[in-house]
Amino acid sequence: MTATPAWPPQSTPRLYVATGLAPGPVTVDGPQAHYLAQVMRMKPGDPLKLFDDLTGEWLAVATEVGKRSVTLDVTTLLGAREPVPDLWLCAAPLKKGRIDWLVEKACELGVDRLKPVLTRRTVVDRLNLDRLRAHAIEAAEQCARTALPTIEEPVKLAALLRDWPGDRALFFADETGGDPALDAMRARPGPAAILIGPEGGFDEDERSAIRALPQAVGIGLGPRILRADTAAAAAVSLWMAAAGDWR
Repeated sequence: MTATPAWPPQSTPRLYVATGLAPGPVTVDGPQAHYLAQVMRMKPGDPLKLFDDLTGEWLAVATEVGKRSVTLDVTTLLGAREPVPDLWLCAAPLKKGRIDWLVEKACELGVDRLKPVLTRRTVVDRLNLDRLRAHAIEAAEQCARTALPTIEEPVKLAALLRDWPGDRALFFADETGGDPALDAMRARPGPAAILIGPEGGFDEDERSAIRALPQAVGIGLGPRILRADTAAAAAVSLWMAAAGDWR
C-alpha cells in the first residue's frame, strides 16, 4: 500500500499573526502577503501554519492570493500555545548585529522575557524594540515556537535591583569568579533570571550592589573569556538543561 502523505507537510511554512486566531477567514497584507505570494509562491489550496502567541498553532489553507493581500481559511488547531519556562534574560544592550543575534537565540532557546539593562559600561543606551521584536518573530517562525518572548524597555541596573521580586533567583555572570553555573542552577529551581553585563563587564560598585541582593548568585561560565552575547546564550542553555524544559 502507498503511504498516505503527512498533512500538513513538514515543509509547510509558518507565520505569526498579531490577532487571536479561530476557525474562519483571516487576511494578511503588507510584507507578510508579499512573502507568501512572491517569495513562497503560495497558491489557492496551499497549507500554512499560523500562530498568534495567544491560542497556539493553527492550520490554514490559502483561498485567495493577491499581490497585496492573502486570504486564508483557518481550519484546525494543531496545538495549544506552548508552556514557557519561567526564565528572564537581563542583558546589557549590545551593538546592532550582536543584539539582533542575541534576541534570536534567546527566542530559540525558550526565554520568556528579555529585560535590557543599562550599566555604567554599557555602550548602547537606545534600542529599536520594534526591530528586535521582528527578529524574535522570525526566530519563532523558524524554530516552531508558538510563544514569543516579551521584550521590555531598557532599565538601569539600580532600578532593576531595587524592584527585584523576592521569589526569583538572579544568576549573574561574574567574570571575577562564581559558582559553577550548572551546579548553582540545579540547586535553585523555580523562577529565575540571568544577568549578563556589557563587553567591559560590571564595575566594582555594580558587582557589590548585585551581590548584596539576597536572590543573587554569582556564576562562572568556564575558563575562557566569552563575549557578552556568547555568555548569554551559554548561560541560558545551561539553565534550560539544569532547571528548564531540556530535562
